[in-house]
Amino acid sequence: MVTTNVVGIGVSPGRAVGPAVHLPDAVAEPPAGRRLPPGADRQAAVEQVARSAAAVRDELDAAALAAEGDAAALLHATAAMAADPSLVADAQQRVRDEHLVPERAVWEAADTVSADLEALGGRMAERVRDVVDVRNRLVAHLTGQQAPGVPVRAEPYVLVAQDLAPALMATLDPQRVVAVVTAAGGPTSHTAILARSRGIPAVVAAPGVLDVPDGTLLLVDGAAGTVTPGPSDDAVRRVRALAGAVRTFDGDGRTADGHRVELVANVGDPAEAQAAADSGAQGVGLFRTEFAFLDRTQAPDVDEQTAAYGRVLAAFTGRKVVVRTLDAGADKPLPFLHAAPETNPALGVRGLRVAQERPDVLEDQLTAIARAAAAHPGTTTWVMAPMVATVDETEQFVAACARHGLTTAGIMVEVPSAALLAGPMLAHARFASIGTNDLTQYTMAADRLLGAVAALSDAWQPAVLRLVEATALGGAAQARPVGVCGEAAADPALAVVLVGLGVTSLSMTPRALPDVAAVLGATDLATCRVLARRAADASSAADARAVVRAGLPVLDELGL
Repeated sequence: MVTTNVVGIGVSPGRAVGPAVHLPDAVAEPPAGRRLPPGADRQAAVEQVARSAAAVRDELDAAALAAEGDAAALLHATAAMAADPSLVADAQQRVRDEHLVPERAVWEAADTVSADLEALGGRMAERVRDVVDVRNRLVAHLTGQQAPGVPVRAEPYVLVAQDLAPALMATLDPQRVVAVVTAAGGPTSHTAILARSRGIPAVVAAPGVLDVPDGTLLLVDGAAGTVTPGPSDDAVRRVRALAGAVRTFDGDGRTADGHRVELVANVGDPAEAQAAADSGAQGVGLFRTEFAFLDRTQAPDVDEQTAAYGRVLAAFTGRKVVVRTLDAGADKPLPFLHAAPETNPALGVRGLRVAQERPDVLEDQLTAIARAAAAHPGTTTWVMAPMVATVDETEQFVAACARHGLTTAGIMVEVPSAALLAGPMLAHARFASIGTNDLTQYTMAADRLLGAVAALSDAWQPAVLRLVEATALGGAAQARPVGVCGEAAADPALAVVLVGLGVTSLSMTPRALPDVAAVLGATDLATCRVLARRAADASSAADARAVVRAGLPVLDELGL
């Protein structure tokens, strides 16, 4: 039994108290080699696989319709995998050729798909959890078992698990699950991203938590990354008192001494736009356009894209929207791009590099963005490209935007070369936005989705902070704004550091805006700069986090 603190990586700030409830065991593996009895109707068994796949797909799609934003997108993606022709056809073939019972055929087919994804590495390997989730749902449906899901309890609780499939994480009710703690995962895993977007305190990469018995009262600190079994009565009262406080954002980001910091929202699809606007966000710092391309056998046409982008621009009349062009390819392949498999997808053809092979995709997208911007003149439209690594790429992208009348073109800073060359790049681009998730991955040579290197995949790493500083200095030299749109911006303590390093805007999930605004509003610019220097000069991510948190008593006052 664990009686001391469990330490992991805090990925979604906030504190919560509740009894530990472990995620139930997955569906048991059907016995190997189990076959249909002699004379059984094999065609009926083949059709049973298809019916179960369709039923699971429909269940997930229905859940997606009740969800929003990233949660809805992930549920739809998992639903598509449930009906994936390669998975279903493989399972059906095993029934025909090997006479396997449907549930065993599905299990073996899923193993094959999982092995193929593991071999691809990167974000494709992350989809293995989706395959396992779909496999378990299919086997449960085929065998008449209850589908994998979140435990039902009379009182709110802390969900404890080895890891959580995105489809499961996306359906969590924050009123029922007050915090999440997983033994695996990393700061930029889907568990972390969805927890932040849903406002659920979360700690990942905390292996000792699996030894905590069910029912043990836990105090979870999603910022500090600690899980305390059996907290004191005083600590429990304080957490519950703070949980009742409701913070809002007044739409004016600033430090205690009036230094302006633009606080804007990340938006993943048009369905999120109005909620982000209503949250008080000063605009959109990252509009991900991938939503329009997902699960497509061919690229959406210009008219379709124009209409979709226009819905986001319409929600932010009088404000700014930064549209990121398609970030896909390699580890995020799209069928219509016909990208060849790559040995190391994280270092392959993705982002702006896709335009070298398919310039029509970028040209159509810029045409659609320009038309949407012209149709919504009350919204300030900026556009930026992902995965820019050289000055030449910057020049080419800015020129392409100019041909479409898009005069405010910028770049994403996601690789060290872009941070180190920020000055020369921003002599051409009008702004830069730092994607801290990928910048951390490439700086630390640590797969952002691999739990074994989660400690390295942390934006608090001093090397990453120094590259943020180099980018901000490059922007200042050219009088260009530099923002952050990675997950780091949603961490209130890290937000202070980013501002101290010279960042001018922070883009995040709308749920994080009130907390970030509150901490910045209680901290003057001089303190931001002092703490930023201490963090950048620290010897480790843990030391950087600790020294900054020690210098921000407001975090404890606010329960962050």
